[in-house]
Amino acid sequence: MQVDRRWTEFFKDTESESNPRDKTSLTKNAPTPIHPTTPRSMPLDIRFNHSSRGQYRPSSMPSIPNPFPELCSPSNSPVRIGSLVGNTTPSGDDTHVVRVLGEDTRSRSVLVSSGTTVRDVCHIVVQAAHCTDQENWALIEQHPTLGLERCLEHHEVLVQVQSSWPQDGDTKLLFRKNYAKYDFFQKTVQYFPENMISDSSETKEGMTSSQLIQSMLKCGSCPEIQGYLHVREAGKKSWKKMYFILRRSGLYCSTKGSSKEPRHLQCVADLEDLTVYTVSNSRKLYGSPKVHTFCIKSCRDRFRSQDLKLLCAENEQAKTCWITAFRVFKYGKQLQCNYLLSQTSPKLQIPPRKDIKEGEESMVAMDFSGKSGGRVILNPREAQSAEQEEGYNWRKREALRYSLPSSVQGSRTTAVHQTQLWFHGGVSRTEAERLLEEQGQVDGMFLIRDSQMHAQCFVLSLCHKLKTKHYLLIPYEEGGRQHYTMDDGVTLFMDLLQLVEFHQINRGILPVCLKHPCTRIAL
Repeated sequence: MQVDRRWTEFFKDTESESNPRDKTSLTKNAPTPIHPTTPRSMPLDIRFNHSSRGQYRPSSMPSIPNPFPELCSPSNSPVRIGSLVGNTTPSGDDTHVVRVLGEDTRSRSVLVSSGTTVRDVCHIVVQAAHCTDQENWALIEQHPTLGLERCLEHHEVLVQVQSSWPQDGDTKLLFRKNYAKYDFFQKTVQYFPENMISDSSETKEGMTSSQLIQSMLKCGSCPEIQGYLHVREAGKKSWKKMYFILRRSGLYCSTKGSSKEPRHLQCVADLEDLTVYTVSNSRKLYGSPKVHTFCIKSCRDRFRSQDLKLLCAENEQAKTCWITAFRVFKYGKQLQCNYLLSQTSPKLQIPPRKDIKEGEESMVAMDFSGKSGGRVILNPREAQSAEQEEGYNWRKREALRYSLPSSVQGSRTTAVHQTQLWFHGGVSRTEAERLLEEQGQVDGMFLIRDSQMHAQCFVLSLCHKLKTKHYLLIPYEEGGRQHYTMDDGVTLFMDLLQLVEFHQINRGILPVCLKHPCTRIAL
């Protein structure tokens, strides 16, 4: 894929802007056109400007250049470019300011061209924020008032997406992780249960979920997705349970039970003109019978509650299956191309340190474990292993020191876990489940938080099969030393970091190993 390199970035925090005019232009949801040929330090003839008003300046006074040329148009007008009302549609060479919000409510403004894709914007924000695992980051379109949210596809053009947003709305563009974006390529059985795959004559008997995905990506016929959904009736607050069938031609509902006869099928929406959103807080906003609610909206309709087709599934797995099927049916091979590109994306390279002193350049890894003195470690893997072992021994010594009785010691002195990205402090159980669900809720995603019910304890929140389970980590004292355990003392860990490192390799009492930490970064 050819990446357009015409975008640059503003390293400005919109919350700390001192110029109210600039702040207004950056916080606008819709893209703001910026002229590409903005002049720089162009001196103005002050005498000529004064002469037009009949005021002259002595010729001995030096000419004063304009200190803010970027605030004026090329014709030296004091009007800010892009602030004109009723300006025309920007051409292909124009650029636009895109405001991306982080999960800490801070933002970063990026200047992009009209053809910049979501993948390009993700790449520049990842590089600027020094994030790792670039393939797992995504841009999220969020409509807080309506409770709508969707993960933008990597091939979508961001300016075109923002052009459909309401000018006076509260739409946001969020930057966060989404591990489930392409997870169905690897775990097809979990995302497409057999009871939702059509048993029509067009479907081969005994088709596996992997074969189903391959069949969906082809241009020919593919199996149907079927099942019961609760739908909110148009113009009413009541919900009705109906039988739906998803085909490549569109979404249909049956007017007579689960009948698939053509005379009983009614077309609900066309896939080419369809956008799928997840709905948060659906019970409070729309009175849905379940919390597993999603929404389909025509691209031509406005963002109003009466224009939304709200659907509610019986469980989270059924909801995920429907949303994933909508994506695969609509984008097909393009989705597979996005997945392959995400797997081959270059990893973030950490630049070498520039503040190394002269004496540090000649330092090497040494091993002093033998009796004959130290030896130089030449193998890089051995040096890395020695560094990890040294860190382990250091934490062990610290745990022993803090386990000794002391009158001035605090209640929780061992705080090595507080620097880890997977530790979220005092978030509640509901907030932890929301964070895990927002980032995909894939198997092995986890976070650790303070327990709100038990003092001096922690809670491990772990995702497995689209559900979140919580495990209590309690302090356990043995031999005068304090440890942590979650199996009543069978397995002891001197700190939470050792517990996480152990369960990243060994499952233990957990249903799955710890794989993906739920993290939040600051832009």
